[in-house]
Amino acid sequence: MPDSAPMNETAYARLEQRFRRLNALSEAQAVLHWDMSTVMPRGGHEARSEQLAELSAVHHGILTASETGDLVAAAEAEADSLDDWQRANLREIKRRVTKAMALTEDLVTRLSRASTTCEAVWREARADNDFKAVQPLVSTLLNLVREQAQMKSEALGLGLYDALLDDYEPGGRSAEIDVVFGELESFLPGFLGEVLDHQAKSPKVILPDGPFPEEKQKALGQRFMEMLGFDFHHGRLDVSLHPFCGGTPDDVRITTRYDDNDFTSALMGVLHETGHAMYERGLPKDWRGQPVGHALGMSVHESQSLLIEMQVCRSKTFLNFAAPIMVETFGGTGPAWDADNLFRLYTQVERSFIRVDADEVTYPAHVILRYRLEKALIEGDMEIADLPGAWNDGMERLLGIRPPTDTLGCLQDIHWYDGAWGYFPTYTLGAMTAAQLYAAARDQNPEIEPAIGRGDFAPLMAWLRENVHGKGSLVSAKELLISATGKPLDPKVFENHLRTRYLAG
Repeated sequence: MPDSAPMNETAYARLEQRFRRLNALSEAQAVLHWDMSTVMPRGGHEARSEQLAELSAVHHGILTASETGDLVAAAEAEADSLDDWQRANLREIKRRVTKAMALTEDLVTRLSRASTTCEAVWREARADNDFKAVQPLVSTLLNLVREQAQMKSEALGLGLYDALLDDYEPGGRSAEIDVVFGELESFLPGFLGEVLDHQAKSPKVILPDGPFPEEKQKALGQRFMEMLGFDFHHGRLDVSLHPFCGGTPDDVRITTRYDDNDFTSALMGVLHETGHAMYERGLPKDWRGQPVGHALGMSVHESQSLLIEMQVCRSKTFLNFAAPIMVETFGGTGPAWDADNLFRLYTQVERSFIRVDADEVTYPAHVILRYRLEKALIEGDMEIADLPGAWNDGMERLLGIRPPTDTLGCLQDIHWYDGAWGYFPTYTLGAMTAAQLYAAARDQNPEIEPAIGRGDFAPLMAWLRENVHGKGSLVSAKELLISATGKPLDPKVFENHLRTRYLAG
């Protein structure tokens, strides 16, 4: 695809134009994925698979064209004339080109088709508790992922797992994750026991009585989204099987799922995804369409959703403000609707099967399990046929419970069936990052927490815009965290947060 820029423009300027075009293709794919997960009729999967595969092939073809490589080399020769943002953009462009060059167009197309086909069957298999229905497809997909990992490994000089992890966590390495997760694994079992003992001595949680009509749940979610600063002129809230935030920075698509008998899960799901959305909306406008203007990586992305959901919206400060609004929305009466009871409800800890519904004390165990399983699968130490049993054994070892069905076990998450391998550790890295960022934000601006108690999120969002959102991919995740908090990722901050919230009072 030739560029239309005048030939007297610099190589760097022509690269920017080329990547604006690539970004437009990526954004089209993002909206098509949202459509597929929300409103597309079931019979459209085959056609959508072809559409996405072709877009992936075109995208890959532009990235790997000889002219793109030539422009990168020429732009590097111009580096002295570039400013900091342009040099960072060139760095990110080169990283993407190097990774794309490692893969063949045929593999990219086959991966896209296999992912969309497998995801469609997974939706049925999950509902039917039928792992065998999707096993052949996910096995084929895994083989393609292994092929992808091998190609990237050779190009980047990384191990197989790290070559995939780097797509989601730039610069992240499994050796470092093993150390962090090892510390958490040594801390969590004993701490979990302390928390359960503490809860047993506390007043019993009272569940608010339903039903809770979907339209009222949606209205409540939208009300809090607007308080957080979500702009419905640039986004929307819909329903899907698996909650997610997609779309583009100027057209953010949030989804959740509702339960008529329990409004609490959907509400926190909405707030979680709004954290993602506010990050996307806060990315530097001057760099829309360029790699340096994109989100930094998934641990930072997850930190933004978990900062809003876990650090802020499950706090006593927020729930004291939110409880009367919940009462107003649903007409609730009685002690179940007291802020103290809602706080105990939202911070209740228990051993449970579903990751997305897990509390923040047990959640890391869910992630550690998935991290170790996907690493073993990618590196060939385990095959897909062994996944259900290995999953159940791991749950029993880490949480002391064994899933009675695969729907509650290895079929619950979309990621592997959608081709996203190497992603899972970013969830817990994000939780740790969220704790550290929020602690720093409150230290640097003591007005943040009192403002949240009044339903005013502006001080917090201003701090996040300055220290996280507005930086895009200008610096690394480690550099961003040091700049914002004064130190690299420290598991002790997360552990101290858990102790304060779950053992105090």
